[in-house]
Amino acid sequence: MEFKIIESKHSEADWLAGLGQPVATRLLVWEQQQADELLADVFGYHAVQLGWPELQALRTNRMPHRWVAQPEFESAPAAWRKTGIVPDLGLDSRAWPWPADSLDLVVLPHTLERSMDPHACLREVARVLIPEGQLLITGLNPLSAWGWQQARSERRRLPTEPAMTSLLGYRRLRDWLRLLGFEVHVSRFGGWTPALGSERWMQRLGWMDAMGQRWCPILGGVYLLLATKRVPGGLLLNGRRWRTVRSPAASTVPVARSDTSIGRQSAPKDIFESR
Repeated sequence: MEFKIIESKHSEADWLAGLGQPVATRLLVWEQQQADELLADVFGYHAVQLGWPELQALRTNRMPHRWVAQPEFESAPAAWRKTGIVPDLGLDSRAWPWPADSLDLVVLPHTLERSMDPHACLREVARVLIPEGQLLITGLNPLSAWGWQQARSERRRLPTEPAMTSLLGYRRLRDWLRLLGFEVHVSRFGGWTPALGSERWMQRLGWMDAMGQRWCPILGGVYLLLATKRVPGGLLLNGRRWRTVRSPAASTVPVARSDTSIGRQSAPKDIFESR
């Protein structure tokens, strides 16, 4: 994968300023490739991407209704003006305006780590998704060099300034999804190089990506999860129908017969006479 050294065509988001432009560019390119590959064949009618307009996660998807929503933590119009994308709607990540079981696909690009209540956001996603609906989540890995650099930049902020990100661990997020009835069937990692400010040095350390992908994928700088909402099925029986089922307690129990003339042999008389 080749990246420009002098200038990048991708603008740097404010919440990624602590990682530097080379890492922000690699992050966007990697997630764009993954979204184009995984979401191209996801069928349905309604798809929503919440946040980070620079990532066009739904560009290869063929659903007739695709929306890019602006969350409350991206209220500044400057980030959207840079990309030239006009949001279709704005919403609070903790309260979605759609009714239950109405969306086929939801994309959360680094949305949970920037939301004030990520668990409430996930509950809303589980509510609005239809059964067998798809959910794509990306996030920075706190166990990686990128996650450590991002956490370090957050600690440098003034106490009066709000935090830009609150990183979620990969295993913790999987546990949340499992509790909400999601089944994770695709999980990928990317980015094992240090968060450097020079693209030339990032390219020189490109061998670390090959080593990390093979030997320690859990330490990648960014992770991706593709999950499906599972709803257990069942058969509803009305009261009159199940009352007609015969109870096993009412069935007759076989009783030993008292007739000794069948299947019974008398003892030999010579045994008793000998005693």
